[in-house]
Amino acid sequence: MKVIAETERLILRELSIADSQDFYLLNSDVQVLKYTGDLPFSSVEEAVHFLKHYSDSRKNGFGRWAVVSKESKDFLGWCGLKLNEEHLIDLGFRFFRKEWGKGYATESSFACLEYGFHTLKLDYIMGRSSRDNMASIKVLEKLGMKPIKTGDFEGVNNAVYYAIDKRSFNKPTNGGIDTLIA
Repeated sequence: MKVIAETERLILRELSIADSQDFYLLNSDVQVLKYTGDLPFSSVEEAVHFLKHYSDSRKNGFGRWAVVSKESKDFLGWCGLKLNEEHLIDLGFRFFRKEWGKGYATESSFACLEYGFHTLKLDYIMGRSSRDNMASIKVLEKLGMKPIKTGDFEGVNNAVYYAIDKRSFNKPTNGGIDTLIA
């Protein structure tokens, strides 16, 4: 499996069929899906089917990536970039509930922004969240993203859109991700 990026604690790599069980469990938790507009998977087979047909990385050169702990090698969730229905590059993330509050969303999202701006040479990346999902909004703000508009998207009503451009994207001042994790 191709590694996309690494941080101090995490490996971001392409999703694979081997992730099916974890992917199913992640996308079966109603609390994880609460603000996403997505429906839960009904079976592991549905997750297998999704992963077999997931082609964003092949088509666009980027996509949603597995986030794995360097220490335990456990699948923690996913994070990545996608070309959304508005033809904008969208940052997204989803993690198991037991991993919430550990800074993984911020750490992996920062790595995705860095990859997007420096490797893919993108000029602009956005992120969207339900206005009620304060945890995700906090992540977007920690990354330096600014609110640009409100609206609805993919089953999510009352959403807020955030964005950052390449010029505004900065590394943490100490050279490490730990300033973003708190």
